[in-house]
Amino acid sequence: MRRHHDMGGLEAGPVEISEHDYSPWEKRVDAIVRLLSDKKRRLLTVDELRRGIEDLGSGAYDKLGYYERWISSATNILIEKGVITVDELGRAIEDAKARRREASR
Repeated sequence: MRRHHDMGGLEAGPVEISEHDYSPWEKRVDAIVRLLSDKKRRLLTVDELRRGIEDLGSGAYDKLGYYERWISSATNILIEKGVITVDELGRAIEDAKARRREASR
């Protein structure tokens, strides 16, 4: 059975191959994934990252951009492995939102 992300052989239109400047958050996501998968930490493999991206489901897969898929996959894998909890993630997100609100004042 073909999964949503598997478009091999299907008409999908032209592929845009132009280079672009990466935004700071995209660079951070790349750095986070590299650190999680380095030889010292070994918290994430490229195969796990790909599996996590493929498991996002059609709605999320289509809605999210490339690095958004990466960070979503990495986050889900860290939760699966018990490295972080959903509660810890929620608190960290709320803390980041509060810092952003404070910085914008």
